[in-house]
Amino acid sequence: MDRVAGPEPTAARERLPGPARSVLGELVRAAAVGAASGGRSTAGVTALALTSSVADLGPAARLGAPAGRFVTCLLACGEAVADTLPATPSRTGAPGLVPRVALAPAAATAVALRDGRVPGPGVAAEAQVAAGAALAAAFAGAHGRAALSRRLGSDLPGALAEDALVGVLAWYGTRRRAAFGDGAAGRAR
Repeated sequence: MDRVAGPEPTAARERLPGPARSVLGELVRAAAVGAASGGRSTAGVTALALTSSVADLGPAARLGAPAGRFVTCLLACGEAVADTLPATPSRTGAPGLVPRVALAPAAATAVALRDGRVPGPGVAAEAQVAAGAALAAAFAGAHGRAALSRRLGSDLPGALAEDALVGVLAWYGTRRRAAFGDGAAGRAR
């Protein structure tokens, strides 16, 4: 079969115009922060604190300070310990969902402000995406862990897999864009 000459097929993201590609990238990062917060409520803000410094803009400057890092890491450790206790409420009930759905948009907004974006409709959309992703990830994580627990006879493999995924999502959502060569694109919006 003869091949028609033309441009090589590329990923759908690469076919988008520059501004749309930037918006899509920021929404994906916000969804990653939200999903991480849906798995562990403190994951997004802790990752933000660990990837920020006092020289950053917005709330990230306070989180990136030594005290902010200490407090967020302490809260993350506390959440990890509390998660193992039998008295801990389900993440799909109101006491478990409220902090997840509240901290996800807060972290996504702080990432956007740290990266120099101006508050407005774009940042608000990122916050909404993060909240929705947190809600979805809370339910998906609970169902996934339960399914793995039934299949493997122990909750530990599912818990470890979920924590690893949460860590990767939190890192991806809060990483500094400039380290990947596309930092100016996000600030141009």
